[in-house]
Amino acid sequence: MSDVPAFSESEERQALRKAVADLASTYGHDYFVERARSGQKTDDLWAAVGKNGYLGVAVPEEYGGGGGGIGDLAAVCEELSTAGCPLLMMVVSPAICATIIAQYGTDAQKQHWLPGFAAGTTTMAFSITESDAGSNSHRIVTTAKRDGDEWVLNGGKTFISGVDEAPHLLVVARMEDAKTVPRPSDGREVPPNLKPALFIVPTDAAGLTAQQIEMEVVSPEKQFTLFFDDVRLPPDALLGSEDAGIEQLFAGLNPERIMAASFATGMARYALRKAVEYANDRTVWHDPIGAHQAIAHPLAESHIEIEQARLMTQRAAALYDSGDPMRAGEAANMAKYAAGEAVCRAVDRAVQTHGGNGLTTEYGMGGLVAAARLSRIAPVSREMVLNFVAQFSLGLPKSY
Repeated sequence: MSDVPAFSESEERQALRKAVADLASTYGHDYFVERARSGQKTDDLWAAVGKNGYLGVAVPEEYGGGGGGIGDLAAVCEELSTAGCPLLMMVVSPAICATIIAQYGTDAQKQHWLPGFAAGTTTMAFSITESDAGSNSHRIVTTAKRDGDEWVLNGGKTFISGVDEAPHLLVVARMEDAKTVPRPSDGREVPPNLKPALFIVPTDAAGLTAQQIEMEVVSPEKQFTLFFDDVRLPPDALLGSEDAGIEQLFAGLNPERIMAASFATGMARYALRKAVEYANDRTVWHDPIGAHQAIAHPLAESHIEIEQARLMTQRAAALYDSGDPMRAGEAANMAKYAAGEAVCRAVDRAVQTHGGNGLTTEYGMGGLVAAARLSRIAPVSREMVLNFVAQFSLGLPKSY
């Protein structure tokens, strides 16, 4: 008997997908784009998804959630994206923040936060990325120090999603006692190995300022640069234990990759569906353009690539939910890579299928180009995934 858990989807998961798809179809891509272009949020969609319990499917039952796993939450994310109305904050709030709190929070923190995540009434942003660290999370320099019975945060973060719609942030900081050390090659002071601690910070905290980053991506969720200037926090702002270490951080990063993959495969499915509809309807000579292999074969290739990415995503979720973090980490990285490649090719092929119409507002394809391209960059770049696979899966020397 293989020790790899089954990852074919249950009837319950399939029913969940259908229910979410039915709900999302009442909103759709036109709703999403109209809200994004007018500077509005998709709060009513978020509320509807939360009211039906879909945002809380992975929260433990004792806190009012569905008691499912990350695979269930990823299915919700994918179906919303497939309907053309993705919710980026799903990747951040219930997948990363709620998961870490459920695993590492104190009893009081679980009681305080998890029921809101289960109901969809609590939204929390996640703050890890720093401008000088790039993909190297070990180099973050936002620090936390004790001052009496309080904590004080100083530093900065960038490309933080949803700060304008989440009343709290989950901030990854470096404990101040992890001092900088000289780098052997040139003596320059660099941060030592990361000693992370996570803090729950109100977005209106004194000393915290946010600047919006102007983006070309059409999305209701905005990106921000944050500055922490002696932000003082009470003792219980520390999530769990300051000694929880890197395991606490990666408890949220693997779900993030799984959710990002689902977000991307949903977008790819949406683009492919629109391309197939157009290829069936558009007639230039005697037959619909989809009858020609120059159109049909690229779309068929995208269907194969999307299904492969979905399968790897389901495997990653199954491994994570089975409590196998090492293999889940490998699978989650590969799923994210496969999904990023699949969505970029699917969107490009959809635009090409539409011809000039692919860049018109009416057909809604052009706006997907930047959004799809982001899947190759975030939440971890394709190059860093390849580094990971080369080193840990293949046993090649570390290249960075």
